[in-house]
Amino acid sequence: VDVDAASKRGIVVMNTPGGNAVTTAEHAIALLLAAARRIPEADASLRAGRWERKRFVGVELEGKTLGVIGLGNVGSVVARKARGLGMRVVAYDPYLTPERASELGVTSVTLDELLASADAVTVHVPLSERTRGLLGRDEIARMRPGAILVNCARGGIVDEAALAEAVASGHLRAAALDVFETEPPPADHPLLAAERTVVTPHLGASTAEAQEKVAVAIAHQVLDFLTNGEIRNAVNAPAVGREALQVLGPYLRLASRLGRLVVQLHDGTARRIAVTLAGDLAHRDPAPLVARAVAGVLAPVVEGPVNEVNALALAAERGISVETTAGGDAAGFAALLRVRLEGTERATQAAGTVFGTDDPRIVMLDGFLLEAMGVDRPLVLITNRDVPGVIGKVGTTLGAAGINIAQMYVGRPEGGGDPVALTVVALDAPAPEEVLAQLEAHPEVLTVRQALL
Repeated sequence: VDVDAASKRGIVVMNTPGGNAVTTAEHAIALLLAAARRIPEADASLRAGRWERKRFVGVELEGKTLGVIGLGNVGSVVARKARGLGMRVVAYDPYLTPERASELGVTSVTLDELLASADAVTVHVPLSERTRGLLGRDEIARMRPGAILVNCARGGIVDEAALAEAVASGHLRAAALDVFETEPPPADHPLLAAERTVVTPHLGASTAEAQEKVAVAIAHQVLDFLTNGEIRNAVNAPAVGREALQVLGPYLRLASRLGRLVVQLHDGTARRIAVTLAGDLAHRDPAPLVARAVAGVLAPVVEGPVNEVNALALAAERGISVETTAGGDAAGFAALLRVRLEGTERATQAAGTVFGTDDPRIVMLDGFLLEAMGVDRPLVLITNRDVPGVIGKVGTTLGAAGINIAQMYVGRPEGGGDPVALTVVALDAPAPEEVLAQLEAHPEVLTVRQALL
C-alpha cells in the first residue's frame, strides 16, 4: 500500500500489530528446545537408519538463564513462557522500566551482562541501523561458553558468519535461526550444513491461529470504522482530517524527526517524553503531534510496527510517561515544537519549526541554537571546544573518506558564556563508524554522534 498517497487522499490504512506475537514467541521457544536437545539432527539420524543415543546428549532448560534482547510484544511473551519452563530471565531493552521488568518477572541488565550470564540468548528487536550487527563477532565472543543463540526477529541483527564459526569451534553449543540476512539463504550458507544448528524458513508467524487472528482483527477494525468512525491501528495520521493535514502535515513530519533525533542522542533509560507546542501551535489539537513525536522516539528501539495510534500505548507498556504542554516561549518563531526525552540521569531536547508552508527545520538542540537545520539527511553532531580550526578539520576528515557534506551548521549555547560549540554536519549518506572515530580523535572534539532521521 502506498501509505503516503493514501494519506494525501484522506484514506485510512490499517494493520494488525501484535496479532502474531504469541505464534512467533512459541516458535522461538520451539527452536530453543530443539537446539537444546538436538532434535532435528537426532530425527535425521534415526531416519537414516542409525541409533545414536550417546551422540545426541542434550541439556535441560530448567534452572538455566535465558537472555531476551528486546522486550516488546514478542519478547514479553517469550519471557513469560520461559519462566513457565523454570528458567531465570534477564532482559536487555533500553526502554524497559523497573516497573515493567517487575511485572514480567525479569531482571533488567546491560547487553554485556546479558551475554556473559545467559545460557541461551534470544533476539526480539526490529532491524534498524541501530540494531544491524547488534550481535557481531565481538559480542558473540563475549557470550557464555556453551550458550545457545536463537534469532526469530530479523536477519542482519546477528553476524551469521561469526555465528557459524562460534558453533563450529564449540564456543557456542548451538544456534537456531528462523530468519536470515538474505532470504532464502544461499545453498552454501555455513549454518545450513553445520552440526548443532536448527534452521527454519521464516515460519515465525506461520500458524493457522495467527492468520485467523489477523483476519478477524482487521474485520473488526473495518466494521468499527464504518459503523462509528473509530480508527484503530492506523499507520497514517488517523486523527488528522484532510483539511487539518494540509496545515499540520509539515509539523507531523517535524515531530517524528525530533523524536528520532532525541532518542538517538539519548543515553540510558527513558522515563518521560515531554512535548511542548508554542506559538501558533498552542491553539492546535496536540494529539496527532504528540503521537507522532512519541512514535519517532520509540520506532528505532521497539520491536514491530510503531505508529501514531499505538505509540502512546507502547510507551505506557514500558512505563514511559508522556506530558503535553501548550503555550510558552516560541523563541521568536511563529510556531515552535519541542520534544524532550528524560531519563534517570539526563535529558535530551530538540526543537523545530516550519519555514514557509512545507520546510521543517530543527532550530535548537540541548541548549544550542542552530541555523535552521534540515530534517531529511543523516546528521553527524559534534560537540567541540569553541576554538578556530575545528570546521576545517571536520571537513578534511570527511573529504579524505570520500563523504560529501550537504550542509554544515555551528551552534553556540543560548546566552553564551560556555566555550563549547555544537557542529552539525548533514551528509548525503551515513558516515561509517571508523570515520566517526577519526573525528572524535581530534583533540578539540569532545563527542561525536550520528543520527539517522
